Amino acid sequence: MDSFPEMESPNSGNSSVNTENLTSSSAGTSSPGTSRLSRYENQKRRDWNTFGQYLNNHRPPLALSRCSGAHVLEFLRYLDQFGKTKVHTPMCPFYGHPSPPAPCPCPLRQAWGSLDALIGRLRAAYEENGGKSETNPFGARAVRLYLREVRDLQSKARGISYEKKRKRPPPQQSDAQPSAPPPG
Repeated sequence: MDSFPEMESPNSGNSSVNTENLTSSSAGTSSPGTSRLSRYENQKRRDWNTFGQYLNNHRPPLALSRCSGAHVLEFLRYLDQFGKTKVHTPMCPFYGHPSPPAPCPCPLRQAWGSLDALIGRLRAAYEENGGKSETNPFGARAVRLYLREVRDLQSKARGISYEKKRKRPPPQQSDAQPSAPPPG
């Protein structure tokens, strides 16, 4: 799982949404009296803190209450510099090949799946910290369209399909008992 970079200064929290550390209220307990956050909750807390630091380091600093989908897109583009996924450009001879036979100068980017999971965690964290779902910048139409565009671009560039996985049908009962015909 990709981990996103931590930023330097803590968030000042100048909004109605709490940008401090997430609480462990929804985490399971490992033993009576002590609570331990799940891997998901820990990652969500780190992502929330990183986004808060990004807003604080923004020039000029940006309060979460003033944050829009455009700022979320700016954050996602900022994260691209830390990516580890080779995304071939249409001019590259390896465009559309999932396993290129030689190195190329194409950029490393954040993988679509990592960005999609990040937005899901930040969307949940925003609402857990007092934000209203109607004003959630992580659920903005522009963010959804951007993620779809990244998915399609990476799918074509890497020759990999990102189709949704279908659920397997429940196992059929074989020779044990024939199914009864419907009443008719």
